[in-house]
Amino acid sequence: MAFPDHSTKDGGSTPDGPTGPDGVPHTRSGTPTGPAVHPVDELLPPVRLLSTGLQHVAAMYAGVVAPPLIVGAGVGLSPAELALLISASLFTAGLATLLQTLGFWKIGARMPFVNGVSFAGVAPMIAIAKEHGPKDALPVIFGAVIVAGLLCFLAAPYFCKLIRFFPPVVQGTVITLIGVSLLPVAVNWARGGAPGAPGFGSMRAIGLAAFTLVAVVLCNRLLRGFWQQLSLLIGLAIGTLLAFPLGLADFDAVGDAKVFALPSPFHFGAPVFDAAAIISLCIVMVVSMTESTADMLALGKIVDREADEQTLAAGLRADGLATAISPVFNGFAASAFAQNIGLVALTKIRSRFVVAAGGGILILLGLFPVLGSLVSLVPQPVLGGAGIVLFGTVAASGIRTLAEAGMESGANTILVSVSLGVGIIPIAAPTFYDAFPEAVRTLMHSGISAGCVMAVLLNLLFHHVGTDRRSTAGDTPGATVPTATPS
Repeated sequence: MAFPDHSTKDGGSTPDGPTGPDGVPHTRSGTPTGPAVHPVDELLPPVRLLSTGLQHVAAMYAGVVAPPLIVGAGVGLSPAELALLISASLFTAGLATLLQTLGFWKIGARMPFVNGVSFAGVAPMIAIAKEHGPKDALPVIFGAVIVAGLLCFLAAPYFCKLIRFFPPVVQGTVITLIGVSLLPVAVNWARGGAPGAPGFGSMRAIGLAAFTLVAVVLCNRLLRGFWQQLSLLIGLAIGTLLAFPLGLADFDAVGDAKVFALPSPFHFGAPVFDAAAIISLCIVMVVSMTESTADMLALGKIVDREADEQTLAAGLRADGLATAISPVFNGFAASAFAQNIGLVALTKIRSRFVVAAGGGILILLGLFPVLGSLVSLVPQPVLGGAGIVLFGTVAASGIRTLAEAGMESGANTILVSVSLGVGIIPIAAPTFYDAFPEAVRTLMHSGISAGCVMAVLLNLLFHHVGTDRRSTAGDTPGATVPTATPS
């Protein structure tokens, strides 16, 4: 039986009104006291709190470190700099998770909601790196991320009213393009990195990638429960161990890394605010906001505390603030991690303080660069084998969303086919937009940005312009969002 939801208007938990039977108030910001605490606000014993928090970290770890690995490789960082970027991503993911779970004022959903580095921004950031060159790429990326974060923060209370422009058919198209856009990156990794790299395309590199791919698949098939959730990490570890006798990995990066280091603000340079890059990542931020909204709605059902409009706005504010702050510490955009929602459903542990403990663990991992350097030991062929599974899973998630989007509609079929076609252009023909103005190149070189713009425009054309919006299949979001005065 579902636990009764005694949430107050401000998000707190009160069993019998403003105070519990013992007369002790139950506040939104602190740990509720009293006999009828909602499972979301339950504070578990320390040992159980830390162990279950560590499980959340294990479930999300690969997703947190993969984007800095991809972007770091794309901008040509040294192993030591790559370790720093990984540590920064872990540190900022921890801050973002604490902000979501504990919160303050009207910031933070105060649910067992994990935040980490958004995959959606990887492809546009690689496109920005190609446009501006490795030396100047990170400051431009960080500048665009800051603006995108501020956009999210300011737009949070109004975004729920715009969610109808991002129905499942648009969301599914964009998520599919995220996976498809990243698959060529995985293929190049599987071949050894980039054309011209030593041993690129050799059977040794491709064989190692294939071995890793098989290891990940078998781990997922044979393991159960918690260990099955770690199948990607186990596959990466197995592939890396095999890489040492093959001469494709060494411990040089670990020897150069510091054991402990406080984050160095703007280590890669002061942020640069480039208009085209900002537009590109703001589009990605809107997509991330859509995904976060859907994830909060799903999590609310799982924990028996409905995510109303105030909760959604508070959660999106946390996304925006964490995203705007992350570049200061050399991190990227933060968004929801859906795999952890599945973990909440699997374990039935609904306490937000468990996830907060996971956020604390992430911060500690980020403060020890030597741990990040261990991750950077993973050679690119190994990362490529695992990346095929990882990025393919993202594409499959988009296809699953499309399957629920009313594809029997001819309009939706045209929307998806044209948007996917436009999004695949820069993948199939990377030089297609070379003759276009710089602003267009930066925006359209990313398949996700190009496809998202096209999907939104076609959704407006087919389901909003000159039609009764309430009667169109494509205008139905994945879940109903209450309309109310902005928070």
